[in-house]
Amino acid sequence: MHPIRTRPRSRAVTLVVAALVAATAMLGPSPAYAADDTERPTAPGPITVTAIDTTSVELTWAASTDNVGVVGYAVSAMFEDNGRTWSTGTNSIRITDLGPSRTYTFGVAGLDAAGNRSPSSPMLRVTMPPGDTQPPSAPGQPVAYDVAATLVWLRWAPSTENVVLDRYEVYRVDAGGQLTLVRELYQFPPRPAMTQVSGLTPNTTYTFVVRARDEAGNWSPLSPPVTVTTLPPPPSCAVRTVVRQWSDGFVAYLAVENTGTTAVNGWTMTWRFWASQQVRALWGAQVVDRPDNSYLRVRNTSHNALIRPGGTVSLGVIASGTQLPEEITLNGGVCVAADE
Repeated sequence: MHPIRTRPRSRAVTLVVAALVAATAMLGPSPAYAADDTERPTAPGPITVTAIDTTSVELTWAASTDNVGVVGYAVSAMFEDNGRTWSTGTNSIRITDLGPSRTYTFGVAGLDAAGNRSPSSPMLRVTMPPGDTQPPSAPGQPVAYDVAATLVWLRWAPSTENVVLDRYEVYRVDAGGQLTLVRELYQFPPRPAMTQVSGLTPNTTYTFVVRARDEAGNWSPLSPPVTVTTLPPPPSCAVRTVVRQWSDGFVAYLAVENTGTTAVNGWTMTWRFWASQQVRALWGAQVVDRPDNSYLRVRNTSHNALIRPGGTVSLGVIASGTQLPEEITLNGGVCVAADE
């Protein structure tokens, strides 16, 4: 039996076909007359489970027939987004290294010496017996960041798990303690313990908790809750920009006016900024990060967080490169160019 390594979903179909061709080569040299054989073997009969435990299964099936002769079989298994294949010279196989409680879909195809592949047998879904009764630990208390008017990012300390973690589920805690599922974060393959919750209402307070599930279906306790208030709707704003530029750098002065009717109390601002550019100096704001390496995001300082209706906040930047501040936003609202 020759196991072939795990393949990702996006290439699963192509890789399974390639593995079946490779499996033919593993089954031994072809006789001289095989090159003249173009007839496919018949499909193998239905697959039967003859033995099973938490991590292995034995399968058998009715043999294929062929006008020249069947030299072996390619056995495939799919679990969620992974495909694996094995080859065998008989109409039975024992497969090991499977996961407890996982559901696999098995298929078998016959192969002749010329490399002709039969149609697949009827597919068989098998759920492995549970081998894990220990739940994951509770995730850490979520931390809210990048809060906006209609979305929030949450991150938390990961759960610990004795076998394999399946997913995290993020819940909104509604009135009366009712839980409403808002996000599922599957861990196959493993991903950072963080996610975005969108579709929220501006200027509204929410409470979220997280729990983890392992592949055997054991649930962790709920994490401690986090409460966060979304921002008001993005303000309307106008920006005046004065720039002095040289061959590989510039200094820009920005005056951003709150043209709405609601005060802005705490703000972030972004503008176009290439990955190759560097900030040499910044005043009136503090750098937060560089989203997608295409923008620069800054936030207010301790003395200019409040922008009243009709009020203006001023800041400046000295930077390398030739991309000047453009596509300027204030708390997610796009600022129009002000009349000079």
